Amino acid sequence: QVQLVESGGGSVQVGESLTLSCAASGYMACMAWFRQGPGKEREGLATFYRSSGFKGVLSHADSVKGRFTISQDNIKNTLYLQMNSLRPEDTAMYYCAAVEAQSCPSITQGGAPYTYWGQGTQVTVSS
Repeated sequence: QVQLVESGGGSVQVGESLTLSCAASGYMACMAWFRQGPGKEREGLATFYRSSGFKGVLSHADSVKGRFTISQDNIKNTLYLQMNSLRPEDTAMYYCAAVEAQSCPSITQGGAPYTYWGQGTQVTVSS
């Protein structure tokens, strides 16, 4: 059983930046970030697949491409999400998820294939 603990959320102004962290209690090949805003469905944001040689395979949803960047510290088993140019519509609870797989499953299905989930960290962006 892998535990995921998110941190780094908070309240910021439009245009500011935040970096979220997700500490995993063990190795997971595929980790991802999701979010769920008030009254909205859960949305997949980005995935990181740890391939051989500590090289990662990254992907980002079109909605955040160019503003959000996923990364991972392999030694610390920690996943990050750097969020720049934040907008009010980025206000949501942000979740880290993980699954053991040959490649990261699609994040367009609301996270259904992902096995492990953190408790979430709240991000609020005010104008």
